[in-house]
Amino acid sequence: MTPFSYHKPASVSEAVNLADTCSHFIAGGTNLVDLMKENVVRPQRLIDISGLGLNDIHPTANGGVLIGARVSNAELAWHPMIEQHYPLLSDAILAGASPQLRNMASTGGNLLQRTRCYYFYDTGTPCNKREPGSGCPARNGLNRIHAILGASDACVATHPSDMCVALAALEAVVHVEGPNGARQIPFADFHRLPNDTPERDNQLAVAELVTGIELPPPMFERHYQYLKIRDRASYAFALVSVAAAMTFDGEVIQQARLALGGVAHKPWRDPDVERLLVGQVPCEARFTRAAQTLLQGAQPLSHNGFKVTLAQRAIVRALNGAARGVAHRGARP
Repeated sequence: MTPFSYHKPASVSEAVNLADTCSHFIAGGTNLVDLMKENVVRPQRLIDISGLGLNDIHPTANGGVLIGARVSNAELAWHPMIEQHYPLLSDAILAGASPQLRNMASTGGNLLQRTRCYYFYDTGTPCNKREPGSGCPARNGLNRIHAILGASDACVATHPSDMCVALAALEAVVHVEGPNGARQIPFADFHRLPNDTPERDNQLAVAELVTGIELPPPMFERHYQYLKIRDRASYAFALVSVAAAMTFDGEVIQQARLALGGVAHKPWRDPDVERLLVGQVPCEARFTRAAQTLLQGAQPLSHNGFKVTLAQRAIVRALNGAARGVAHRGARP
């Protein structure tokens, strides 16, 4: 670990003014500290935001909920408002990490966690995400956990978050503050596909700080499911995960949401596929068609072709569970 300076600002504006390209904000530190220990990131300055508040969960004027960036994953998952009105989000958080990590990890930090690609963490190998222009050995190397959708020649890494898959399905909005003031970023636009700049995970500008996440008014309290397929039942990242939710008008699907994790550089969602389900009566054939359509652009690598079939089956299973109104908190493959 290389030397760094430490600062604990008293306000968001002070934190933003301290930040530059050589600094990192730190809250729970559950991912950042690991990256520093491995010399994957070497900040010259750490800006501790633990004294800035940003730890409230409260209703918004439009009937939604605003979640402070420093709210812990555990507090968010077990908060009565979230459990009752956004159970998809609660289940997704509880499917991730371990209780100890959820107690420390912050909501804002969860959005910003880095990929778990082996080559990204191994500083003895090239990695375009870590050192732009150095290459992507995962394309022809060990790539079992890597992307099958939205990848590029420069990077095939996947985003590791469970929480973010649910936030994508719920159409959350990210609140940020930076040198040019406050702004809001729709969740669908927050994370980036790798293209030619895989070192950029998201749309944050230099010195911008995530201050909160806003959820829209609740719609999916009953018909939802978060399904996580992983190699072991605890503390493992998803090979494939699915956040599915819907509302009904009688027996007909009125709204549908479908987001995938473990398959791309960001949570993967296609509103056109969701529209295939609207106005339909739930059935295996329609769910299978939606799954096949969502995966039709998949480009598997040498070791992860199984993810295409796995994702299709997981989508059908999650949609069936959501249609029945049955919650499920993860499964082995």
